Amino acid sequence: MHTLRRITTFAAVSLALSAALPAAAHARTTVDYVALGDSYSSGSGTGSYTDSACKRSDLAYPALLAERLGAELSFEACFGATTGDVLAEQAAALDEDTDLVTLTVGGNDIDWNEAVVACMIPAYDCTGDIERSERIAENELPGLLDAVYSDIAARSPHAEVYVLGYPRLFSATKACDAFGLIGEGEQRRMNQGADLLSEVIESAAVDHGFTYVDVRDEFEGHAVCDDDEWLHGLTYPVGDSYHPKRPGHAKGYLPAITAAL
Repeated sequence: MHTLRRITTFAAVSLALSAALPAAAHARTTVDYVALGDSYSSGSGTGSYTDSACKRSDLAYPALLAERLGAELSFEACFGATTGDVLAEQAAALDEDTDLVTLTVGGNDIDWNEAVVACMIPAYDCTGDIERSERIAENELPGLLDAVYSDIAARSPHAEVYVLGYPRLFSATKACDAFGLIGEGEQRRMNQGADLLSEVIESAAVDHGFTYVDVRDEFEGHAVCDDDEWLHGLTYPVGDSYHPKRPGHAKGYLPAITAAL
């Protein structure tokens, strides 16, 4: 894996990725890029979808990255996807000619959305729901991720693989979201859960020789209840709730993955 400085122009990005990818890719005119994963990769929350079922968007970071690189994109990421869905429905897009793979997955496997919803229930302590998700993350998720990462490596042995993480959802400074039902303490506790999830995903990615891309710093100061939010809080349509807005992809995820190439 090669780590380059932050890339600011199309030419620099193309040159950087060319240097990182195997020699076989250099003989082709375009980079073969496969984007896998869940709603954080498909673009749920951007409000503009080319595929309504999977909520895929041209404003999501995979589409933005492909445009910047001049890459040929196979956009497989889908709203609600779990590790099992990646294996059963998305991984078939990979082959020996794949040069670049990006992926976000794991949040749906630990029932994280259910924990967030539980914290909206008035006069209800959602700590147990958060702890349940954390237990799944620690005890079950590593094996699920290992299966996905092993499959990616087997199908695309020459590809550079970048596993992207999730941001912390909340500013944890005021109770502004969900009609004020999610308090500061609950926000802090959910952010701790997000940190644990990031640690589990990073460990599994590194064990497979993949590059982990942590996006928490990019989203610092832009969480739900911050003045400049890059993440939706509770919103309509409900499926867009707690997903990156357009700036979350353009100013959060895209710079993070570009810097990692």
